[in-house]
Amino acid sequence: MRSGNKHTTESLCPVCLARIPAGRCTEGDDTFLVKNCPDHGDFRTPVWRGLPSISGWSRPKKAVRSGTYQAPETRGCPFDCGICSCHRQQSCTVLIEVTSRCNLSCPFCFAGAGTAAGPDPSLETIAGWYRAALEKSGTQNIIQISGGEATLRDDLVAIIALGRDMGFPYIQLNSNGIRLAADPAYAMELQRAGLFSVFLQFDGTEDHIYRTIRGRSLLDEKLRAIEYCAAAGLGVVLVPTVVSGVNTYNIGDILKLALKLAPAVRGVHFQPASYFGRHPGPPEECARFTLPELMRIIEEQTCGLMKAEHFCPPGCEHPLCSFHGNFLRLPGGELQSLTRHAPDCGESGATENEGTGRSVSCVARQWSAPVAAAVCCDTNSLDAFIENHRTNTFAVSAMAFQDVWNLDLERVQECCIHVVAPDGAMIPFCLYNLTSTEGKPLYRRPLC
Repeated sequence: MRSGNKHTTESLCPVCLARIPAGRCTEGDDTFLVKNCPDHGDFRTPVWRGLPSISGWSRPKKAVRSGTYQAPETRGCPFDCGICSCHRQQSCTVLIEVTSRCNLSCPFCFAGAGTAAGPDPSLETIAGWYRAALEKSGTQNIIQISGGEATLRDDLVAIIALGRDMGFPYIQLNSNGIRLAADPAYAMELQRAGLFSVFLQFDGTEDHIYRTIRGRSLLDEKLRAIEYCAAAGLGVVLVPTVVSGVNTYNIGDILKLALKLAPAVRGVHFQPASYFGRHPGPPEECARFTLPELMRIIEEQTCGLMKAEHFCPPGCEHPLCSFHGNFLRLPGGELQSLTRHAPDCGESGATENEGTGRSVSCVARQWSAPVAAAVCCDTNSLDAFIENHRTNTFAVSAMAFQDVWNLDLERVQECCIHVVAPDGAMIPFCLYNLTSTEGKPLYRRPLC
């Protein structure tokens, strides 16, 4: 609901996690989420800074529900997820966390994973999570195998094959790349099991960035992981966590390197840092990095190769949660924008009325490795022309995940990225990872 320069919504108190009134208040070109808890006071967090304006970017969306809800609903949103009847968007990406173990100790970890984690869930348990995803969202979504660091499981090949056998065509791995870089045969094994793409943690082109964000130098391993995935026929999407003052100056160089490594690298998916998990206390306003700032920096640091006007709101999740842009790489190194600029443009150019299924299939095609050039040697073939075009496409996107400080229930209710909880409930990603100021989780519990 909008009143003057304030849009009313609801949020949670960062201290007690009680549901409280909130508003998105616009002051000039900047917008803040403001809220008050009767017991713990006022809170104010920037959610949008500068142009493009939030009013021009936002747009109404129709509800796209799967029709499968968890019952009973007793406390209302956001406490009855599974998904509850307030939710307005079906799944397009479903995360299955197969371990809490990790071989890094990153301060910005969503899961708070580490070496002291409990036992891994069994294959039987994971099969139950696949069945829950099948029942509540069907097969036409991307299954992302995550953790912790999923490659620490020696039976990851079996986990991927299990998902494919159950009918999921798009299985993606979320990984830091360390094990992928250790053995070129490993990526081959994953690809043969049915993996189509790797979401590769990739925070910069300089090792001091990794030492700051991840605790040690990792660049050589990242590049080797990309090489081995490319040789195995796996598409790679680089996923930088963007931390103000740490790697914001390096955004253009990440994109330039990704373009140099294309078509093995299919695109870059930026994730501005969210503050939960291991991160203590409320972040300062200057620590927040918003989507319009990212769009403008991309234009500045690529010298206009990619412009802010080339990016579009999503057709799936809430408009304030993400942006995307698709490009065609031209022979001279230039880029041609393929993004539709009409108000109804959606994920990968699809309008929301064309459905989540088409959005997912478009994204999956972009993120998968292109067919080898030898397969498309017939220059008079329409299939060859289409594959050559896809080989030279490149995607840039970003997702602004919410934490307890900037949580907006209107945005949550349009989330299409869901985590299968240990009990089989489907929880919106931001709610699943949410923690209070004392580190109390709203939903996340040990896997076993």
